[in-house]
Amino acid sequence: MGLINPDFQTLPELFTSVFTHFRGQSGKSPFARKINGAYQPISYDSFAEDCQQLAAYLKSQGIEQSDRVAILSENRPGWYLADMAILSVGAIDVPLYPSLPPNQIEYILNNSGAKGIIVSNMLQLGKIMSIWQNLPELNLVIVMNRLEEPIEDVIDLNQAKTEGKRILTEKPWFLEGIRSEPDDIATIIYTSGTTGLPKGVMLTHRNLCENVKSCAQVIRLDETDRCLSFLPLSHAYERTGGYYLMFACGVHIYLAESIETISLNISEAKPSIIFTVPRLFDRIKTNILKSATSEGGMKQKIFFWAVRTGEKYHRQLAQGKLSPLLSMQHGMADRLVYSKIRKKFGGHLRFFVSGGAALPQKTGEFFQSIGITILEGFGLTETSPVTHINRPEKVKFGTVGPAIRNVEVRIAEDGEILLKGPNIMKGYWKDDSATADVMRDGWFCTGDIGEIDADGYLKITDRKKHIIVTSGGKNIAPLPIENMIHESPYVDQAMIVGEKRPFLIALIVPDFGKLKEFAAEHGIPSSASNRQLIEHKEVLQLFEKLLRNISRQLATHEKVRKFLLVDEAFTLDNGLMTPTLKLKRKEILKKYNPEIDNVYNALNMVYNTE
Repeated sequence: MGLINPDFQTLPELFTSVFTHFRGQSGKSPFARKINGAYQPISYDSFAEDCQQLAAYLKSQGIEQSDRVAILSENRPGWYLADMAILSVGAIDVPLYPSLPPNQIEYILNNSGAKGIIVSNMLQLGKIMSIWQNLPELNLVIVMNRLEEPIEDVIDLNQAKTEGKRILTEKPWFLEGIRSEPDDIATIIYTSGTTGLPKGVMLTHRNLCENVKSCAQVIRLDETDRCLSFLPLSHAYERTGGYYLMFACGVHIYLAESIETISLNISEAKPSIIFTVPRLFDRIKTNILKSATSEGGMKQKIFFWAVRTGEKYHRQLAQGKLSPLLSMQHGMADRLVYSKIRKKFGGHLRFFVSGGAALPQKTGEFFQSIGITILEGFGLTETSPVTHINRPEKVKFGTVGPAIRNVEVRIAEDGEILLKGPNIMKGYWKDDSATADVMRDGWFCTGDIGEIDADGYLKITDRKKHIIVTSGGKNIAPLPIENMIHESPYVDQAMIVGEKRPFLIALIVPDFGKLKEFAAEHGIPSSASNRQLIEHKEVLQLFEKLLRNISRQLATHEKVRKFLLVDEAFTLDNGLMTPTLKLKRKEILKKYNPEIDNVYNALNMVYNTE
């Protein structure tokens, strides 16, 4: 069935058309959240009513067309409600990651000139209270959680809705006449940025609506589908794919409790589609392998036979010459292995959609071999965000698929990917020079390097700004090398270093769970700390062997000469990852610079500059 109404031009038109379609259908609901250990649905009618009430309250407080109102919240029903209400009064919403510290929130609120903010709880409210005196334009603060005691100039969501209901009872026409145009700004999303101050990406109603319509033509969705949502709604990928697209097709969205409870929530929600990032697949793959090998014996042999059978089956399928014997073996493997794995994912999963970072080709192939389809896509906040996605009928791992409808692609002379289409942002908020830097004759310069194959499938080879130039003038893309290192079960994270240096080294965060198993097998005391483990001779030999094997597959200038093991993961909490789980390379380099210098100084005695 696809889109409930394919003719919407703005997001409020989308919301209204879906609410109208489901009016009076008590058994249907857009969202479900966990209450007292069980998922509880929220009906379309009650949500539409809440949206009207909050919109009326916002308007009564002076929020008008084009005013900015921020949302500072984790994923919860209140996030969707805030978004719909803000857009319904013609205002612009500014989503903020709940992990942001007060000083960054202050910068974004001042830069966007936000008149209001809707926060989730007392922790987020505390951040606002600590900076409020520095925010001259902020005069409206709403907290989603119920206030136990009154706080001056702050109102909770229930009070706001009650006041909105009273206004609409007295003036039923109060919200009439508000109209957004397709080219009006709908949202300003501040890019988390691996360096420097965040920039506000202005996305219009047309940008987002056209992106939803194009995506709906690739992934066929309808009211029988369910989606599990856990990526931050403040990110464009989850916002367009996991929210607007799902809502537009009548898909039932289940909110995961947290990243930690995803496995449990999948089995409860029984989703047919899940939007995620590659990092989750590493975790799932580790758990599947652990479960398959824990019992050993015949079960383990059957599992690996099924994986090999799946690999052969899909290879032959892609070549269009499937043997009847292999087809029969694949059916047996499905009964013995794949169906049991699918059951752990709720039994209804049609596909994962992967974005936000590159999916290692071997990861995609592993999941395909056990009967789980991953559709890898590509896009940026500036492109609303989807521009490419693999098609369910033809997946090519190692690529991000062909362009979606209405997106034009060109590869510049230096290999940079250029894009054009109705989904390209209006520009950066209050930053004409930054906008001019990325827009060239109507083409958006992505900063990514790539190539298009004979089938029109795009392959991303690296980020332009991540290209390492050695002191010998060699240009090296670190991502493919990092992906090769990631294939080892003993590696959690890896980053290649070598800018203005004579050769490459790797910074590696081991998978300490796996490393402890290795330690137990090699008589290393179980009491050894992570720091002691990474200094142990046998552990160092393990990683030396890994990098030796990888270097054999690389050109001379790409070889990783040495490595540095670190005992602390790169995370959001320690400031070494962006909220979208990308490495903050400059911050990591800064933190480990003395250790990196030591490695190079020790090696400079041995190797000549290339």
